[in-house]
Amino acid sequence: MDMDFIRNRMIQLRVQKGVSESRMSQDLGHSKSYINNISCGKSLPSLPEFLAICDYLSVTPKEFFDVEEKDPAQFNQVWEALMELDEEDLSLTLRNISRLLRKK
Repeated sequence: MDMDFIRNRMIQLRVQKGVSESRMSQDLGHSKSYINNISCGKSLPSLPEFLAICDYLSVTPKEFFDVEEKDPAQFNQVWEALMELDEEDLSLTLRNISRLLRKK
């Protein structure tokens, strides 16, 4: 794993979130060019800033580095929604997922 991975993964997750570099920079309390500087390879975030970036992107550090997880923020949203379902609705949801997987 190299520094390019960190930059590329951050870009991927930021785009999936649908937020611009300047908006993300400002939301994190930095100048408009902060995220651009990371994306362009001019700098890397410190560990505390990396953790803030993960939080902003709604991913854990583990999920950030897990390339198998294409959209961890969306997965987390689905998981949270599933946790709210009662047993009957959860069973129905599982049947629907099984049906969708058979269509592939």
